[in-house]
Amino acid sequence: QVELIESGGGLVQTGGSLKLSCAASGLPFSSYAMGWFRQAPGLEREFVAGIHWSADSTYYADSVKGRFTISRDNAKNTVYLQMNSLKPLDTAVYYCAADYLPWTIQTKPTDYNYWGQGTQVTVSS
Repeated sequence: QVELIESGGGLVQTGGSLKLSCAASGLPFSSYAMGWFRQAPGLEREFVAGIHWSADSTYYADSVKGRFTISRDNAKNTVYLQMNSLKPLDTAVYYCAADYLPWTIQTKPTDYNYWGQGTQVTVSS
């Protein structure tokens, strides 16, 4: 069975950093673009960052550009999200998702095939 398991969330102060990990199993990881999404209570799920299956390109939401970095290690079947200069508005449940061989990185949740259960990130003021 396909599993995407996020880890690394937690409580951090404003300006701090966290690194999220998403370990994938049950799928050919190198054939999937990977994305990070987040959802705060009462709000819609929003795209945060994506990395192409080739790892040749990345794409970020405007709200996180310059602060977050997505990367992947295909040997470990893992995608990462390094989050720096965190703000209270970054507080949300963060989800990783897998999209099979897209031509370009997709930003709509419905374009992704598999999802993890999420990890909570809370940034205190």
